[in-house]
Amino acid sequence: MRRIICSLLLAVLLLSGWSEPVSAVGTSARAAILVDADSGRVLYEQNADEQMLIASITKMMTAVVALENCPTDRLYQVQSTDMAEGSSMYLAVGEELTLEELLYGLMLSSGNDAALAVAHCVAGTVEDFVALMNDKAKELGLANTSFANPNGLDAEGHYSSARDMATLASYAMENEAFSRIVSTKSITIGARTLTNHNRLLSSYEGCVGIKTGYTKAAGRTLVSAAVRQEQLLIAVTLSDGNDWQDHQNLFDYGYASYPKTAVLKAEEQVGTALVKGSSVLSVPVLTGTGFSYPLAASEVPEVSYRYYEQITAPVVAGAVVGEAVISLQGGEIGRVPLICGEDVGMTLPRN
Repeated sequence: MRRIICSLLLAVLLLSGWSEPVSAVGTSARAAILVDADSGRVLYEQNADEQMLIASITKMMTAVVALENCPTDRLYQVQSTDMAEGSSMYLAVGEELTLEELLYGLMLSSGNDAALAVAHCVAGTVEDFVALMNDKAKELGLANTSFANPNGLDAEGHYSSARDMATLASYAMENEAFSRIVSTKSITIGARTLTNHNRLLSSYEGCVGIKTGYTKAAGRTLVSAAVRQEQLLIAVTLSDGNDWQDHQNLFDYGYASYPKTAVLKAEEQVGTALVKGSSVLSVPVLTGTGFSYPLAASEVPEVSYRYYEQITAPVVAGAVVGEAVISLQGGEIGRVPLICGEDVGMTLPRN
């Protein structure tokens, strides 16, 4: 069957009512990136692929691996081998906590002891747990990442990049338990009150996490996430002495310059298809889903509708009959199925 291809420039729809983007943003970081989580579009980057020490933002991967490999209600008895230098949840040998409680200590208090306890709870040994971390890094395509421990203390073979940490954060925020934990400002567990180290949760509108980090060699590292108008942005800075302000500036820049913009609406008619074998001559062709993308005011995507010119009855409403391909500056940014808008029965021949 021949396909119909038509293109539509959405200039009027996309340019109406927009203000100009704010001026270009910069940071004090050695490496940084700002990403729209849903689309994966990079809105700003600076040395984003440089392999660097990452300190406690490592614990994002620790939490992800734990949540994907162990029930959160598993009980764990703290061992002497869980004790660690640096930031702490202040675990006591012999006490029992659930994995979920340990994860709060890991992500809010940045407990290095909690990281070791999580590793032992999930995998039995730190070595086996780190192997799971590196396996997950490979699965996610984190080409500039290698883990040597679950807490982020400086070690040979322990590094990542701003881009890889943004990819990990975008993936992690899809996990309901992870996003709930990292957005918690404080929680009481037994006699402990754990307070989140992430100041942006209180100081920046829409901030929903994620993780701070610091060692003398790594400097200040920070991964944060914010949501406005259903648009989730992820910011990462490595070795940044002004990270709180830089992240606010990055988010302000992202939301002002690249707002999430509806390109296609769901169930919008884009054409008609002829029908063979029915008294119904044609049916409407609709978009099966909507499509949105972060766009600057000057950007105008092109949409190509490709669907069958003729379909054969019977066909049910919702049946896929083609697709819309959305492109920007010559590159594809998305696809949406095109569907039949009505049920069409087959006309039986007369005797």
